[in-house]
Amino acid sequence: MNKTLAVALFALVAASVPADAQRLRDRLARGEAPAADRTIAYGSDPQQKLDLWRAKGVTGPAPLVLFVHGGGWQRGSKDNATGRAKATHYPHSGYAFASIDYRLVPEATVEQQAQDVAQALKAVLDQAAALGVDRRRVVVMGHSAGAHLVALVGTDERYLRAAGLSFADLAGVIPIDGAAYDVAAQMADAGRFMQATYEQAFGTETERQRRLSPTLHAGTPNAPRFLLLHVERDDGTRQAQGLATALRTAGTEVEVQAFPGTGLRGHMEINRRLGDPAYAATPVVDAWLKRVFAR
Repeated sequence: MNKTLAVALFALVAASVPADAQRLRDRLARGEAPAADRTIAYGSDPQQKLDLWRAKGVTGPAPLVLFVHGGGWQRGSKDNATGRAKATHYPHSGYAFASIDYRLVPEATVEQQAQDVAQALKAVLDQAAALGVDRRRVVVMGHSAGAHLVALVGTDERYLRAAGLSFADLAGVIPIDGAAYDVAAQMADAGRFMQATYEQAFGTETERQRRLSPTLHAGTPNAPRFLLLHVERDDGTRQAQGLATALRTAGTEVEVQAFPGTGLRGHMEINRRLGDPAYAATPVVDAWLKRVFAR
């Protein structure tokens, strides 16, 4: 985070910050993210690793929020695409927080990436007692390509089953500003700039594109509840509404929340600032998590 941005974020949160957000305010001002408490390998590939931060001030097992970064399925990592605030905000809210790396296209397929998400979750749940995690209260969250992956894992149970899990192991799913929930529709809308990215990830075979479309898997069963976040991008809005309609038709509990922001800037801001107490999406997610984890 550059100095100008750090100062701006500090000014936003400094005016009125609750006492329990003091450490977050200080870290934002310094442009720091806290060091993880544990780094865990969940496979043999160097990219199959995750960082985990324990919940702060919690007695007994804590709920888990597991985050999947974006990057067009081809780039990004837990070190540069998670956002600065999440790893402080969620542990200080009483939740364990994990951020995963996964294998990237073209060396891996999108199918393998979804399997990595499920396998990373399995690795945490297998060590739940030692890590202070309540395996009965788990939410997976992802941004952009990561939003697609968590939505896919939350609607197509094959990935969880292959890892020895099921939808019963998820309390909820939070996809953040994804735009490929219906892959074929997204590719039809994509401009030349993004077309090559989608083709490299999803190919040109219609049946494979359908298999990788969360909206087309959203008939029951699904993960029990979804919170779909998006900014004011036309494609992101259409895709979120389409997925929400499919989930509601299946009887799955779903909320959709839109936030200001357009284009790439808005798309990046919702990820970068989520967890900042001054950002509009943060209290919305906090309230949703509180309700979900209280069940």
